Amino acid sequence: MNIGVLGGTFDPVHNGHLIVAEEAKTRLNLAEVIFVPAGQPWLKADIPISPAEHRLQMLRLAIADKPHFKLSTIEIERPGPSYSVDTIAELQGQLGSEDELFFILGWDSLAGLPQWREPSRLIKLCYLVAVPRPGSSQPKLKALEASIPGISQRVMLMDKPEIDISASAIRDRVARGLSVLHLVPEPVNRYIKEHKLYVT
Repeated sequence: MNIGVLGGTFDPVHNGHLIVAEEAKTRLNLAEVIFVPAGQPWLKADIPISPAEHRLQMLRLAIADKPHFKLSTIEIERPGPSYSVDTIAELQGQLGSEDELFFILGWDSLAGLPQWREPSRLIKLCYLVAVPRPGSSQPKLKALEASIPGISQRVMLMDKPEIDISASAIRDRVARGLSVLHLVPEPVNRYIKEHKLYVT
């Protein structure tokens, strides 16, 4: 089986995440997409994020009616900083040896891959599916190949969807008392209101 993996802080999960996951599933004929909310993301160590229980619950609500979307809590449960290579290795261990993992990430993240932990090991464990991010230019695979040999054979560059929705903009809108109904699934919108998330 081909299985997609989409990681992130999901603070909050929004329509852009769901559209990207759906597009990758369709384009790559994935059996399912696993959403992996970050525990303590090392790249965002200095940025405060909402408690894990809120981020998990919003994800559960967002994918409740989508049986081909699953939720994994392995990064939440793992102590210390979250590294993608550890997560992918752990997921690979939980799945069958014939299952292929497709790690979905933004163009900007792919461009920064040489700074990640063990990028050469990561590309042996999974394929990378890079999706456009507004304001990011398409990564140059030749340049990446120089620091991560073999990456060209393990990357799929998608040219769409280009979604201009960000969790930080959603948090900002909520803090300013503006509606985010068009940016997040309705159950997530209700949850944000009920729990007074992102209200400063």
